[in-house]
Amino acid sequence: MQNESRDREHPSNSISHNTADAKYHKPWRKAAASLSLVLLGSGMTLAGGYMAGHSQQVSENASNLAVSRVNAAPPLPAGTDPNFVIQVVQKVGPAVVRIDSSRTVKTQLPDEFNDPLFQRFFGSQMPQQQNRVERGTGSGFIISADGRILTNAHVVDGADTVTVTLKDGRSFKGKVLGKDELTDVAVVKIQAENLPLVALGNSDQLQPGEWAIAIGNPLGLDNTVTTGIISATGRSSNLIGAPDKRVEYIQTDAAINPGNSGGPLLNSRGQVIAMNTAIIQGAQGLGFAIPINTAQRISSQLIATGKVEHPYLGIQMVGLTPQLKQNINSDPNSGLSVNEDKGVLVVKVVPNSPAAKAGIRAGDVIQTLGGQAVTDASSVQRAVENSQVGSDLRMELRRNGQNLNIAVQPGAFPTQVQ
Repeated sequence: MQNESRDREHPSNSISHNTADAKYHKPWRKAAASLSLVLLGSGMTLAGGYMAGHSQQVSENASNLAVSRVNAAPPLPAGTDPNFVIQVVQKVGPAVVRIDSSRTVKTQLPDEFNDPLFQRFFGSQMPQQQNRVERGTGSGFIISADGRILTNAHVVDGADTVTVTLKDGRSFKGKVLGKDELTDVAVVKIQAENLPLVALGNSDQLQPGEWAIAIGNPLGLDNTVTTGIISATGRSSNLIGAPDKRVEYIQTDAAINPGNSGGPLLNSRGQVIAMNTAIIQGAQGLGFAIPINTAQRISSQLIATGKVEHPYLGIQMVGLTPQLKQNINSDPNSGLSVNEDKGVLVVKVVPNSPAAKAGIRAGDVIQTLGGQAVTDASSVQRAVENSQVGSDLRMELRRNGQNLNIAVQPGAFPTQVQ
């Protein structure tokens, strides 16, 4: 089932945006990761994924979507018409779909039942291994007239069957063209022509306070529309409690619930600006969506090759502040000595990673990456994600008070870790 708790720690040899090694208990490390830990403890879980029996999942986890630009009809003009939401819904609603998925899970018997003595005792009354079907419901939106649909990877993860239902009632068998767990993006294809489709906006230009309209199928209530605003942009995955994802989320107060996963978040002109994907359990007005520009990049690779290669360095890091520097240097057990007040401190280097091969060490302070100054872990992660696997990425470091220039070649994120 996809209702596992999101408060578990991310593996230490994973991706380069982790802010601290989970095994440390030093005060300065706790301070550096406090925001992330608070939210991790809030219990973020997947929604729009599988449900056993009639149990409903309570909150959603993060995702990323990417699509090729489509030749959709021009967007609605942004005006002062008080009924602009109606116009957006009438235009985009037919391109929003419900995605039902199911998978068969075998019930595992305890090892004791394999004991011959146990079997002789129970005889014909021995319990038998049984199969059960888990079902889930999510949302998606059509990006091409010939049937390509974007949704969350967790909506279709492990599915034996995928069924796509249009607003007009037609249902189609869906084929998963590809999915990417690191960004929680998936592309589904149905065999159909002349389908209604969405128009895509530009998530890089979003500003807090803009209108936000969500359409989806929350809690089995198909074609539900909610409205709100863009509350914030650039929320890091660590900050919202999803450190295993590589997304900078858009925050919205438009109501999002289980079943909204994979549905579109729209602007006042009816353009898709993000894909709804996550909420934090127990909070109100804290929904998160994947920027459509990020979604575009990922889904384009999924459509072309069925998979995504994420650039990877293999470091754990934290943004420096004068207070953090003081905490580290005053801790005799930290194992580090920091001379810098700003930059990004390398806390740990994963063995045999691209960073290790390039000579990067724990205690190094990253000043620039790819020619751009960096001040926090998110800016480093963004630069790495925008690089190419195998290409040279120039890095300026401070080590023991000296400047070093290093070229590191990002590798592909290890599949076994992903």
